[in-house]
Amino acid sequence: MSPAAPAVRIHPADSVAVAVRALIAGEELVVAGERVVLAEDVPAGHKLALRPLARGETVVKYGFPIGAATAPIGRGAWVHSHNLKTCLEGMLEYTYEPADVRVGAQHAAPLQTPLPASTFMGYRRANGRVGTRNEVWILNTVGCVNHAAERIAREGAALFNGRIDGVYNFSHPYGCGQLGDDLAHTQQVLAGLMRHPNAGGVLVLGLGCENNQMDALLQLAGPVERERLRYFNSQDVADEVEAGLEALGQLVAAVAGDRREECSASDLILGHKCGGSDGLSGITANPLVGRIADRLTALGGGVILTEVPEMFGAERALMNRAVDETVFRATVALVNDFKSYFLRHQQPIYENPSPGNVAGGLTTLEEKSLGAIQKGGRAPVTQVLRYGEPAATRAGGLALLESPGNDGVSSTALVASGATLLLFTTGRGTPLGFPVPTLKVSSNTAIAAKKPHWIDFDAGAVLDGAATMDRLADDLFTLILDVASGRALTNNEKHGYREIAIWKEGVTL
Repeated sequence: MSPAAPAVRIHPADSVAVAVRALIAGEELVVAGERVVLAEDVPAGHKLALRPLARGETVVKYGFPIGAATAPIGRGAWVHSHNLKTCLEGMLEYTYEPADVRVGAQHAAPLQTPLPASTFMGYRRANGRVGTRNEVWILNTVGCVNHAAERIAREGAALFNGRIDGVYNFSHPYGCGQLGDDLAHTQQVLAGLMRHPNAGGVLVLGLGCENNQMDALLQLAGPVERERLRYFNSQDVADEVEAGLEALGQLVAAVAGDRREECSASDLILGHKCGGSDGLSGITANPLVGRIADRLTALGGGVILTEVPEMFGAERALMNRAVDETVFRATVALVNDFKSYFLRHQQPIYENPSPGNVAGGLTTLEEKSLGAIQKGGRAPVTQVLRYGEPAATRAGGLALLESPGNDGVSSTALVASGATLLLFTTGRGTPLGFPVPTLKVSSNTAIAAKKPHWIDFDAGAVLDGAATMDRLADDLFTLILDVASGRALTNNEKHGYREIAIWKEGVTL
């Protein structure tokens, strides 16, 4: 990418380029060595045709088809919803055509030399997992005790300030009157949070009469260290806030002595997510985060990628990176099960991107998906996780996680499966934050300048030549290690943006 280029072609085979800034009709550009005169205005992040395209002709971006022209498109014309449609339809069959992807630094995909500082200061737990924070989390089995949990957290945070990294509660409205998969989703997320290594201690607050019974939830969570776990039902105590603060004091006493120790980068599990994408996300922020995926997995660490609907149209690229046929079959099942979920609820499988995505320049689901999966880089796919399932420790590589595209639900799912730090790319911005440090990476400098209290890292700097992609990858990896070590805080931590959202059958797509 040339410095300050007005438009860029991502792949040599592409028939379109992406406008880096707003382009004006009549403006003359040189894109990838070719002269193009703009036939009409093209907004920033949107596409322009590099050659004439006939009606029905395939349009190529990222080196892959992103749809077909619905009308003749002239050279230099704006390419968007008015003249481009998806080519995706129905259920598909897949054949395993493995790419040469192998786990481990000695067999990694082409990478920059890893930074010398491939360690961080983390909290090693008894089960071998490593946390990036030492906090006490308050979880509630049912929405009826939300306010009690919030009061316990607020008073406890003031009472125990400075002794640990913080006291936080994660409220939700569920747990009562739920059955089947609906109840299971609530329990799976809560169980995953109970096991999380960033939670040195966990207090579970119940009511007593809810469907989400305490005993069943504890059993699902598995072997959580009992000295670091407290729980009770509010109906069984005289004053639930008083009982909660007493339990909180016991937990703080149990974890306050925990100390950070030097840990290998292989102990890190990152969750990669995009939200509020624009036409530049697939050029800047997502490829940058993909480089982090390549680097970390080459060091033996793990990355989790989710938002299954945003794999539709690009799923073959992920399937063929599976390390073996078992993982390939699990990936096929993950994708097809999610397509069946859409059909079951009478939703189109290949729905166009959201209104915000469309305004930002994304036209078809193929286009959005091909840009979105770049967050996984070229790392080998080693695991396929169902919703709430924990990632294997030290498995390395890329894990694909079952979850919808909704930002809150998918980010929470990443945490419940064990991600101890999230990289969240965005072109339009969002204040959302989650239980673990959430690094917001902007695709453009404008949103980073407008929302410095949201954005932690600007990937848009590569567009104006202020930095190379290699330099940005080095800087972002250094920031990740600093955040993981507690030497730096993310904006979501500084401003108190922490929440969870749970997948509800038939509600969240």
